[in-house]
Parts: sequence; C-alpha cells; structure tokens
Amino acid sequence: MTSTNPSGKLVADQLMNDPRVQQAEQLLQAALADAKAQLTEVRGPRQELQESYHQLVERMFAARGAATYFRYLSSGVGNGPWVELADGSVKLDFIVGIGVYGLGHNHPEMLTSSIHAALQSTIMQGNLQQHVDSLKVSELLLKLAKQDSESPLSHCLLTTSGAMANENALKIAFHNRAPADRVICLENCFAGRSIAMAQLTDRPQYRIGLPTALAVDYIPGPDPANPEEALQRSLAALDMHLKRYPGKYATLWLELVAGEGGYYPGSTEYFSKIIERAKQDNLLIIFDEVQTFGRLSRPFAFQHFGLSKYADIVSIGKISQLCATLYGEALKPKGPLLSQTFTAATSAIAAAHVILQKMDDGQWYGPEGENEKRHNYFRERLEQLAAKHPGKISGPWGLGMMIAFTPGDGSPETAGRMVHALYDAGLMSFVAGNKPARIRFLPPPGITHFEHIDAAIEIMDRVLTTFE
Repeated sequence: MTSTNPSGKLVADQLMNDPRVQQAEQLLQAALADAKAQLTEVRGPRQELQESYHQLVERMFAARGAATYFRYLSSGVGNGPWVELADGSVKLDFIVGIGVYGLGHNHPEMLTSSIHAALQSTIMQGNLQQHVDSLKVSELLLKLAKQDSESPLSHCLLTTSGAMANENALKIAFHNRAPADRVICLENCFAGRSIAMAQLTDRPQYRIGLPTALAVDYIPGPDPANPEEALQRSLAALDMHLKRYPGKYATLWLELVAGEGGYYPGSTEYFSKIIERAKQDNLLIIFDEVQTFGRLSRPFAFQHFGLSKYADIVSIGKISQLCATLYGEALKPKGPLLSQTFTAATSAIAAAHVILQKMDDGQWYGPEGENEKRHNYFRERLEQLAAKHPGKISGPWGLGMMIAFTPGDGSPETAGRMVHALYDAGLMSFVAGNKPARIRFLPPPGITHFEHIDAAIEIMDRVLTTFE
C-alpha cells in the first residue's frame, strides 16, 4: 500500500499546519477583531429588539421550568469583560458565569483552541478515548500544584463539573478511610447541588425533599474581625465532634475562602490549627478550590495560605474550563472507583490548556502579580466609593480576584435589589453570603485592566447616588 505521508508526520499535525487551516484562522481572527472593536462600553438595548428579546427570555424560562436570575441571553459575542446581549445591549461582565471565563469573552487564543478542537475527531473525550490535550492539561495542573515541594499531589482526574470533582474527592476519602463515613465542614460552605454535595453545602433549602445521603457535621468558620475567638470556637466544636464520633470521620472539608459564603478568607494560623487537630484523629484534608483556583496570589489557595503539605485531596474548576480532582499516590483507590464516559468537551480541554499555560507563565501570581495589583486597585476604588456614599457599601473587600462588599444593611433584600440595579445600569455582579448578604465580583483575571475597574466604579457611583 503506497504511503500518502512520506514525511512521517502524524496526519493530525499535517491538518493543523495545513495552509488552508492557517488562512481560515487568520480570516476568522480578523473578523472577530473587527466585531470586538465595537464592544468597548456599556450600551442600552435596541428598541426594535426589545419585544423579540422578551419573547426569547420567556421561552427560556418556560423551557427550563423556572426563571433565570437575570433576564440574560447573550448574542454570543463579547470583548474581554464586555458582553453583548441578544437585545443589542452591552454589559460589563464582572461575574463571568460565576468565575468561569478566565480570559473573558472572545479571547483570540480561545478562538484558536476552538478551531483546533473542532478539527479533532471527537467532540467529547472520556474514559475510553482521550486525546493528547487531556494529558497536557493533567500534567500542567500537577505542575502548578507541585510548585511547592511539600505538596503530595501526584495524580489528576479530569471531569465535567465542580460537583463531580467534589464527588470524586469524597469517594477517594471514604474509600481510603473506610469504615469512617462522616464529614466535617465549615459553616456556610458550598460544595455543589448533587444529592451528596447538597448534604455538605450549608444551605437547608438545597436539601428540601432529598434523602439524607451523608452524615455531615459543621464547625464555625473564621472571623477576620475576631480571629483568635473564632479559632477557639472552631477548635472546641471540632474537638467535640471528634470525641462524640471517634474513628467515624473520614475527612475535614475546607474552602479556604468562603465562596458562596461571602468571600471571607481564613488565615494560615487558623487553618493550620484546625487541620493539625483533625490530623490527630487521622482525617484526610480536602481543599475545595472550585471557585478559588487561579484567583489569589498563587495558582492554588492552599499555596496562598502556605498549606501545601496538608493538601491530601484538592478539587478545582470554573476558571480552568473543566474540573479535576487531584490526590496523592497513597490515596490511589484499590478498585474502579474513578471513571466516567465523559471527561469534557474537546473544546473545553483545549481551552483549559490555554488558561493553564497563562497561569504557568507567572504573570498573574506573586506579591507583584496581576491578581494582587488588580485587587489592590479595586479595593482602593471601593474604599473611595464607600467614603463618598456612607452607609451604602462597606468592606471587607475579598481577596485577590474575588472581590466583594456588603451593601447597606446587609440584608438579602438589599443585596438583591442592588445587584439588579447594577445589572440594569450595565454591571454584572452576583450575591453571596448570608448575615450579612454580600455582592461579589469575579472579574476575568487574564484581561481585566484598571480602566475596566474604573468603568465598574463609575457605574456603581451612579447607582449608589439614587439607591435607597
């Protein structure tokens, strides 16, 4: 049989380097750049599109059986933190799918990765069929995790969602510590909404009508205003649970910054003390980093807080475009516990590789990294705004590229009204926390600049001027 590949290169390499593919990509990039150039500021809806947009939104509500939080349907085009809706309006998107779009909307490297993914043989990868990109992503995640020599993480399982990454983390812990079957979490934690994860998530309304699938106990979390008192409360509650059910706890589940809980960070001292107490009773430590991953001064929050040696199992997601569970060699399951038909879409895996390469180049991280610079600037502007509008917003202001503030009296009603007022004015945010309720921003780390923050502050200033 005559070879049609005398160079010995893979057919896949020939395809990706085909001049026709390269020319098509150049044309698409040029067209995208022209479209993005039209989206650089907030814009109201077009009058002639409002009725059709209303009908589209109502059809969406009917199809899914419930209203969405915002009356939001994207046109499919954006420019960094700017996004166009199907009614022609343009919003400043500082929530990005609750932290998912690390490079914002329509980043040129996302287009390149999507083109290459579209040319691959399958649109989904999974248990029996993985592409080379899955290996690259897994190895990059492990490389980022092992920037500290103390990290024991050596294996990585990719998956489709944060809830599934957390399910796998829990399975690993229970399997390794069997017959222990209880979990300890911090109050106000959020782990997901599957049946198992709803048991961990400290939101009773998420468990209405669901069976009790897990035995979960809660301890008070950190309080930046009273750190020593909070630590003693947490240690006392942890000690009480461990003594009440000796040998029954498999894991201590920790969010190092309370995501859905309101963006309240703990401290190295706080986490070290409660982890060391848990370790006395042989508990595994799970760090849930589905929301924190990529957003602090280091790639992982456990690195930011200097807790690498305690990282037995770690889940990540959102900004990474797919999700994953990382764990150490000693925790490899002895049976077929970890598998799935679908790992993720090929386009998501290719996009994840781009994001992780950005994270690996070092510009986002460190005391002078982009995440810290942008946080400090955003915090300063929020403090100025709070002084200008006393009683209408207050700190603390979050951590890294997880920005938050307390609106007015901190009631859920006030937070909800302000979030929708900001949305109507062109700025996208979201609620978090309870007692007080807070408003959070998750600006895309890779492309948010000071002028975008200034634009957000200007919108907030206008809204606060008339907000009661």
